[in-house]
Amino acid sequence: MSTFPDDLINPEPWEGLVLGNEAVARAMLETGTRVITSYPGCPVPEIARALTSVPPARRRFHFEYSVNEKVALEVATGGALNGHRAAVFFKSVGLNVASDALIQLSMLELMGGLVVVLGDDPGANSSQNEQDNRIWARMAYIPVLEPATPAEAHRMYKEATALAGRLRCPVFLRLTTHVCHAREVVRFDRLEAHEPDWTPRFDSANGPYWPIASAVFPLKRKALRKLAKVAELADASPLNEVLAPNGVEPVEGKRLGVISSGICALSVLENIHRFGPPVDLLKLGITYPLPAQRVLGFLREHDEVLVMEELERVLERDVKVLAFDEGVTCRIHSRPRWEQVMGEMDPVRTHGILSSLWPDAFPAGEASSEASPGELGGGPEEVVPRPPQLCPGCGHRSAFHAVRDAIDPGTITVADIGCHSLGYLPPHSMGEILLCMGHSVSTGAGLAIGNSSRKVLAFLGDSTMFHAALPGIVNAAMYDHNVTLVLLDNGTTAMTGHQARHGSGEVGEKISIMGLLEALGVKKILDVDAYNQRKLVELVREANAHEGFAVVIARHPCMLKLTRSNRRNRPNLRLPLISVDPDRGEEALPAMQRFGCPTFQRLEGDLVGVAADLCIGCGSCVMTAPRGVLKLERRPDEASAGAAGPRAPKGPGGSSEVDE
Repeated sequence: MSTFPDDLINPEPWEGLVLGNEAVARAMLETGTRVITSYPGCPVPEIARALTSVPPARRRFHFEYSVNEKVALEVATGGALNGHRAAVFFKSVGLNVASDALIQLSMLELMGGLVVVLGDDPGANSSQNEQDNRIWARMAYIPVLEPATPAEAHRMYKEATALAGRLRCPVFLRLTTHVCHAREVVRFDRLEAHEPDWTPRFDSANGPYWPIASAVFPLKRKALRKLAKVAELADASPLNEVLAPNGVEPVEGKRLGVISSGICALSVLENIHRFGPPVDLLKLGITYPLPAQRVLGFLREHDEVLVMEELERVLERDVKVLAFDEGVTCRIHSRPRWEQVMGEMDPVRTHGILSSLWPDAFPAGEASSEASPGELGGGPEEVVPRPPQLCPGCGHRSAFHAVRDAIDPGTITVADIGCHSLGYLPPHSMGEILLCMGHSVSTGAGLAIGNSSRKVLAFLGDSTMFHAALPGIVNAAMYDHNVTLVLLDNGTTAMTGHQARHGSGEVGEKISIMGLLEALGVKKILDVDAYNQRKLVELVREANAHEGFAVVIARHPCMLKLTRSNRRNRPNLRLPLISVDPDRGEEALPAMQRFGCPTFQRLEGDLVGVAADLCIGCGSCVMTAPRGVLKLERRPDEASAGAAGPRAPKGPGGSSEVDE
């Protein structure tokens, strides 16, 4: 068995234990997908990690992290218009950013075909909501394929590519978190051997490519005809299959069935295997447009059918409308409570629904929602909560600590999306409002209008600024809204895995954030290293005293990224280590509780200890406690952790990193 990603570009067929995301990346290469774009976001970043592991000299495709999801979709669309197979991928809420372009695509002739890979997130494992993008598909007339396993993700990406190319249309491949991050042994196919043909094939005669008022109805008819063709193909597709592992004998005189898709279908199947009832499962791989004849045949063969799905009642409504229109008499059940439109449908939760509906087929008891640990996927009986937190040495922590000292009581603080969103949590408790990527400046401007009694302060990360906040900054500068923006610049797209941030110089030319803000018309711009807390306090107060829009750039490199880099490139590097004066622990405790670095641990008797395996010797904490309470000292050899980076400027008791 091979390893991944070492064999990603192995031209021969092979099999390996891979993530669902990695299986999709291999499928992109097997199909000859030429233009691939993305904006980083969980749960799909491993697709990009796999693609970028291919040495540039051996790539037969173009991959880029675009500045946001809308741009990523538009770049991929351009590739498809030029006759190349194209794909774009991003997380669930990224589709909101891309939606303005998305809505038009089904009306255009995308000559190379376009696959839009969506990372939906039932359970909100890494998202601010549980957005169900199947609804977007129905608004935009875009077919949807839904795999349940890594092997199916590989297979269905290839099917989606073929379908998109055949009909010259966009196709959704809807992944969910546990499909992206599940591992399975997948058998891969051969890679093409020939070099890619980048000949541009755009021809306006294939259009029109102007979806304006006069062309709306002809173009919409074209989109609907393509959708009808997909429905016809779906009826015959092996991606939709009936699974009857225990036969089809009636249960107490009733023939029972379930219609489902994706991970949810596997949860149903696990219960059928466990309890052995003769309940059929229609597992749909193509969920939109609905394979009508396949679904009608299943309904007519059963007396009762349950539609089981995660999140919104999308599939259920389609099935019920179809049954009503066709006069089907089968009784169609739905999930019993409105609460069931939240969260993931794991086997335990699914069993609770099945047993409440058909108790003879799925007996309640130890396998109900109160199942004992380990039963039907149940986890540990009790898990100690571990809230997310900023990493040791994070410049954002230092900035939040300083900003809190600088602002007046009653200041309205507005958060944004990124690592700095964690400033909302104790002990910093900053950022009372959070909507979406890049909103903070605009929302803050609205809060400042007519507000003469409470200052408004917004937070924004550097990568988020490039993604979505520039229009809001332009607007705030033009109207000179009375808002202070603290721009937290760590030089990378940190929260999703340190992808290159636009303007950082890692890809393309470096862009000066200071120069950009000046060019956009911002009159008051201040700049400081986030570790220099005294100076940062001064600058925030100066910015707040300014009447109008002001920006304070609090910069410091992402220490997690820098630490990892130093471990690779400077293996002999030895770090200092923070120590606490054992006679002054009572002075250290309140300071550490207020600073919130996970390096510090509370010991018995209100003493403070330091976790040597977490401390990176940055010194950002030294100035948060009374002088002499915290010190930077030489790290013992056995505790040395080869990682260091910039530390607190002129901090008391500072010490330098040393290369052995």
